[in-house]
Formats: sequence, C-alpha cells, structure tokens
Amino acid sequence: MRLIMFDMDGTLIDSGFAITNTINYVRENLGFEKLEKDYILEKVNEPHINSSDFFYGTKEFTQQQTDLFGEYYNEHCLTDLVLYDGIAKLIDDLKGDFILTVATNANSQYAKKMLDHVGIGSNFTTILGYDSVTKPKPHPEMVHKILNEYNVSNTNAQMIGDSHKDILAANSAGVDSVLVNWGFSNHEEGAIETVQELEEKIKNKFR
Repeated sequence: MRLIMFDMDGTLIDSGFAITNTINYVRENLGFEKLEKDYILEKVNEPHINSSDFFYGTKEFTQQQTDLFGEYYNEHCLTDLVLYDGIAKLIDDLKGDFILTVATNANSQYAKKMLDHVGIGSNFTTILGYDSVTKPKPHPEMVHKILNEYNVSNTNAQMIGDSHKDILAANSAGVDSVLVNWGFSNHEEGAIETVQELEEKIKNKFR
C-alpha cells in the first residue's frame, strides 16, 4: 500500500484571499490595522513563528479570536477559491494507484467543505485538520496518525507541501517529502516549480 499526504492551502488550493481576509477581520475587531496579503501568507507558513502572538499579540489563541476567525471564515472560505493549475489532473492520475490523504493545519470540516467546493474532496479517504490532533504541523503527530490509520510504513508514504512546516513534520516521521513553490512561500532553494515536476517526483519515489 502506497500513500500520499497533501497539505491543502498553498499546495492543492489557492485560498490566499480567504486566509488573509479572515486574519485581517480578526485583527480589525481587536483594534489592529490590516496587514498586506503577501506578508500574511509568508508569515503563516513560517515554522518558528507563534501565529497567535504574531497576528494578535497573545501567547495562545483566545476564545474570542477563535470565534471571530470561525465566524468570518465559515462564511467566506469558499470565496475566490481555486485549484492550482494541473492539480485536478494530478489527483486523477494518482487516485487509482495511491491512498490519497490531506494533512492540513486548517480545521478539518472547513477543509472538506473547501476541497468539495473545488471538486476534488471525494478523492481523499482522510482529511485531517488541526482539530484532529493535539499538535499541528510542524509536529509529526498528523503524519503518524495517517500512517497508523492505514497501517502504512513511513517508507511507503510521501508528504507534499508548500511550507517548511510540512517538510519538518515529514522529516520527523521519517517520511519522504516534496516542497512546492506555487503556494504561499517563495522558497529560494529545494522546491519544485510545476505540477509536472511533482508528478515526476512521485513516480520516481515509488518506481
């Protein structure tokens, strides 16, 4: 059995507007000024940044922040949502040969809703969000949980993501990973640029 884990935001779907507008909505309600979209997306993906502290000035997310985020995101998360070019075909090419799963730091219900909206949700047998684990990526808990669910060894799995959080989670679990450069980060090195390259990487890993 061979298994692939995809990150969602910035890997499968471009949800940049939904994420930045939601964070800015929370910030404005808390009395902070708006931040630029590119700046927000770059910082969201930084493994060493405490997001609650960075965006809202608290050590951990408060109930108020969580409620504000959920309220806005639930209403707007399908707005301006698009699949990256080539992803639908890639998923179609892979689904007969692999177990396809999603490991995202988004909420799992929202993730399912978003993936269904862009037409690929039914291809993933598991969609695991931060609410399904005690520690989200870069911690490897999500990766271990998916491997255990299918009883797949780490050598028969691969993680695809646009953030070093994805790569760190995979590395900690001994899983091969691919960093992609069409998402929210602009990686100087070690990342691939096209979905065609990704398909090659997957084929080479499991050849």
